[in-house]
Formats: sequence, structure tokens, C-alpha cells
Amino acid sequence: MSKNLEATGLKSIASHYDLFFIDIWGVIHNGIKLHENAIKVLEELSKNNKEFILLTNAPRPNLTVINTLKGMGLNKFSETVFTSGEASLRYILKEFKNKKFFHLGPPRDFDLFKKFEHNKVNDIDSSDYILCSGLFEEYENDLEYYKNYLSKQISKKMICTNPDLIVDRGSKREYCAGSIAKLFEEIDGEVIYFGKPYPPIYELAANIKNKKTLCIGDNLNTDIKGAMNQNFDSLLITGGIHRQEILKFSFENVLKNYDSKVNYFQSELKW
Repeated sequence: MSKNLEATGLKSIASHYDLFFIDIWGVIHNGIKLHENAIKVLEELSKNNKEFILLTNAPRPNLTVINTLKGMGLNKFSETVFTSGEASLRYILKEFKNKKFFHLGPPRDFDLFKKFEHNKVNDIDSSDYILCSGLFEEYENDLEYYKNYLSKQISKKMICTNPDLIVDRGSKREYCAGSIAKLFEEIDGEVIYFGKPYPPIYELAANIKNKKTLCIGDNLNTDIKGAMNQNFDSLLITGGIHRQEILKFSFENVLKNYDSKVNYFQSELKW
């Protein structure tokens, strides 16, 4: 049974853990501004010499996300950031270094492939693989478009740099790369995923061996599923991506619908 930490806070269980994987978007900020209570948690974990990683399914290198956080006002803890974009970048440089790719995503993600941008082609038909970081800006709400667009590309592999299906930017809900990857699989395409819930990102982000670990996040499909896959404990932030579902169907029913188990829950991350 999940334990409610609303009254007691994270401080009531923090001493039980050696390592914390903490989601960024939905926990540390909402896409627009930082959550002050969550920043207080980072400060307290640091004071208590607890190891934590700000682990995010952002389709960008670590440095880009670090600079974004600094722009929001978080000037500390930058060394703890690890992104799905960074994980995919390392893989591409090792396994696809000289292959031509087509970028499926918005221009703001171009920094993901600066190290090998000479391999980018503008014609998807001439590419060796598809690098998906999100949706085209002109078709950011039309998933049906991508089904038609990708129907002749299923012989190629797609590298998905963000397994999230959706994200909330403030009060606006947006599709993420995971929605395109899922659609590609539905038409029999093959996808290589980087980010939560897939195991490689945890091993790349930190030394997890023999450490009692807690995963904190707001997404049952990624943060919590990843914890379950790794046999880590988990804390769900209920005021994040699933807040409307929980209000409508109840916390227990939403967990059941996603076939998920969580050890703890809070409306927002608080010490």
C-alpha cells in the first residue's frame, strides 16, 4: 500500500535511501517556473550529503538543460543533471557515427546533434535512420500526419530521445517524441529508446550498484515504470501529469489503470 507523505514530507523517509533519481519537468519545474518546495528538497538532500541525480527525458544534451535551469534561477546542482538526450548522443556517436540521419523534431532541439550535424540530411528518403526529438512545429497537434509521413520509412530505425508521450508546459499539454515513437511502432517500425523507463539511462547517470534508491517523478509511464523495472522504490508526485486523472478516477484507480505500484506519494515534492 502506498504511503502518503503529504503531512510528513520527504524528510520522514530520506534517511532510508542512498541515491535519489529526481525528475525535472513536473517535479522541479512546470516548464515555466521552478517549484520552490522542490528546490528546498534539493538543498536539504545536499545538506544531508545525499546523492541525487536530476534525471530528465529531455531530448537535449546535459549542458542545454543545465543552462535552462540556470535561466529559471537554479544556479546550484548543475553537476547532477542527466538527460535522455545525453544518453542517446553517446550511443549515436558510438554506433551511428558516420550514418546519415533525418531529424524529426523542432529547431530548438538542433543542439542535440551539433557534434555530427554534417550527417544531417533534409530528405527523409535519403537518411539511414530517423532521429526523433519531438514534433514539427507546424504539425505539433496532428499525430495522424506522422502516420502518413512515416509509413514508407519503416525499414529504418528510429532513435527516440524522449520516451515521454505528453508534457504540461504550465497549463498547456503538448505531445512529446514518445507519442511519435509509439505511432511508428504501431505501423511496424523499430524504435531505439533512450530515457526513462529504459534501464541504460540509470546506469549511465549514476553508480547504482548496492545503493538503496528512490525514484521521484510525476509520470507513471516513465518515472514509476522505470523504478519498477529497476526494483527501486518510488514516490509519485500526484499534482503533475496525472492530476486530472486522479481527480476524476481516484489515486488507487489510476495506479490500477497503469498497472503501477508506488511506495509513496505527495501532491508536490516537499521536504
